[in-house]
Amino acid sequence: MDINELASSLDIGWTLLAAALVFFMQAGFAMVETGFTRAKNAGNIIMKNLMDFCLGTIVYWLIGFGIMFGTSSLLFGGIEMFNDGMVGDGYNWTQMIFQTVFCATAATIVSGAMAERTKFVSYCLYSLIISAFVYPVSGHWIWGGGWLAEMGFHDFAGSCAVHMVGGTAALVGACILGPRIGKYSADGKVHAIPGHSLTLGALGVFILWFAWFGFNGGSTTALSGSSAEVAARVFVTTNMSTAVAATVVMLITWLRYKKPDVSMTLNGALAGLVAITAGCDTVTTVGAAVIGLVAGFAVVFGIEFIDKVLKIDDPVGAIGVHGICGAFGTIMVGLFAYYDYGSVEVMPRGLFYGGGADTLVTQTIGVASVIAWVVVTMLVVFMAIKKTVGLRVSAEEEIAGLDIKEHGLTSSYADFIPVAHAIYEDTEPAPVPAVPVTHIVSASNEYGEMSKVVIITRRTKFELLKNALSEVGVTGMTVTDVMGCGLQKGATEYYRGVPLETKLVPKVKVEVVVAKVPVEAIVEAAKRVLYTGAYGDGKIFVYDVKDVIQVRTGKTGYDALQYPEIEK
Repeated sequence: MDINELASSLDIGWTLLAAALVFFMQAGFAMVETGFTRAKNAGNIIMKNLMDFCLGTIVYWLIGFGIMFGTSSLLFGGIEMFNDGMVGDGYNWTQMIFQTVFCATAATIVSGAMAERTKFVSYCLYSLIISAFVYPVSGHWIWGGGWLAEMGFHDFAGSCAVHMVGGTAALVGACILGPRIGKYSADGKVHAIPGHSLTLGALGVFILWFAWFGFNGGSTTALSGSSAEVAARVFVTTNMSTAVAATVVMLITWLRYKKPDVSMTLNGALAGLVAITAGCDTVTTVGAAVIGLVAGFAVVFGIEFIDKVLKIDDPVGAIGVHGICGAFGTIMVGLFAYYDYGSVEVMPRGLFYGGGADTLVTQTIGVASVIAWVVVTMLVVFMAIKKTVGLRVSAEEEIAGLDIKEHGLTSSYADFIPVAHAIYEDTEPAPVPAVPVTHIVSASNEYGEMSKVVIITRRTKFELLKNALSEVGVTGMTVTDVMGCGLQKGATEYYRGVPLETKLVPKVKVEVVVAKVPVEAIVEAAKRVLYTGAYGDGKIFVYDVKDVIQVRTGKTGYDALQYPEIEK
C-alpha cells in the first residue's frame, strides 16, 4: 500500500468513525427528550426517535441525497433516485452514510418541541418530509454547491444547515400545535411542567457532548495531512464553547433563581455545542469561549422569551437551544473567524480580526434565507397535516399519556411500579383450608389507654427519630414518605425560570400506636431530636385509639400490641 492509499484509508476510517458517533446522538436526543418530559410519554418519545432515523434513512437514500448533492442548479440539486453517494463514475459510500446521520439529526430536533401532544402518525409524516425535501434543499444551498456556498457562506458542521433548520421547524410546529393542557392558565400565567427524570436528561446531554466530537471533528472528512491539525482544533473549540456556555447558564440561573437550575444548565451545554458548530474550524479558543458566553445568555433568555412572552410550549427547550443558538453561532462566524480551513496560512475573515464585514453580511443573509425557507415550507406541511390526518391527539389521550393511547403501553417503567397482577390458570386452584382464629379479649390495661402518635418532620431527621423512639421502648412503627407544607406554604422552587405551582416539600411521616410506653416519653424524645428552631421542624399529633386487632392471633386491645415471644 503506497502513501496515498494509506492516507485515503485513514480518511475513510476517520469519517466512518465520526458517522458512528453522530448516529449515537440519536440516543442522546432520545434521553434528553424523555427525561425532560413526563413518564407517561416516554415510550412514545423513544419510538419517535427510533423511527425518524429509520424513515429518514430510507427517504434520504430515495431522493434526499440527490436533492442535496446533485448539480442541476444553485437552488436545487436534482432528482436522483436511490442514490448511493455516486460521484462521477464511482460510489462514495462514506459520504452517503455520513450525510445520512446528519439528516436524521435535523429531523429529530423537532420532536422535543412538539412532545407529549402530537399524533404519532403525524410525526412520521412531517419527519419524512423534513428528511426528504426541506433539509436537503437548504443543505444543497450550503454544502451541495448551491448559491450560499457560492457566496462564501461558512457553516462547517451545521449550526445553520442542521440545528437551525430543526429549531425553526420546531418553532413553526409548536406554534400550530398549541401548548400542552395546563401549561398556561386563562389569564396567560405560565405553569411549570417538570420532566420526570433529570438523570435521563443528564445522560442524554453527556452522550451528545461525547458524540459531538464526531459531529464537528468528523466534518473534516479527513485526518491525513493538515486535516489532523484542523480536527484537533475543532475538538478544542467545541469543548471550550460547551464548557463556557454551561458555566454561564449555571451562574445566570444562580443569580436569577437563587439556586443553580439543573435542567437549564444542561440546556446550556447543548447551546454551547450548537453555537460553535458553524465556526469550530475557524475560531480561536478565545473566540470559542466568547461564542459559548453568548450562547449561555441566548439560551436562558431565549427559552424564557419563548415560554413567557410568546407563550409557545417547548418542553425540552429545543427552539432556544437549536434555533436561537444555531442562528447566533452561524452569524458569529462573521465576527470571530480567524483560520481559513484548508489553508496552512492564517487568513483573518471575521470582523473582529480585520477581515471586514463581508463575511458577517454573508452569514446573516444565509441565516435569514434558511429561516424563511423552513418557515414557509413547514407552515404548508403542518397545516396540511392538521387539515387531513390531524396534528394533535385528543384531550383525553393527552391526559392519559401517549404511551397507552398511541402504543398500548401501560408504562415504560412497569417493573418499578408495585402493581397487583392477576394470575390466570387453566384450572381452579385447590381450595386451601381456613385457619381458625382465636378471639382473645384483652385484660384490663394497667398502663392506661392506647394512643396513636403521628410525627411529621424532615426526611433528614428520620434516623435520629427512629433511634430515639427505640430508646424509649417503641417496638413498631409505620413510616411513609409524604409531601406537605405548613403555614410557610413550602419553599418556592423554579423550573426553567418558572415558579412551580405545587409549593409542597418532602417530609417523612412516622406513626406509632402504644399502650405500655408513655405518650409523654415519645413526645419528649421526638421534640429533643427534631428541634432546630427553624420552619419545617414538623408536627406531632396524638390520638386516642379505640381498639387494635392482631390479625395473626386474633388478640385485641393492649395484648395486640405486645410481642412476648419476640421479647423472650
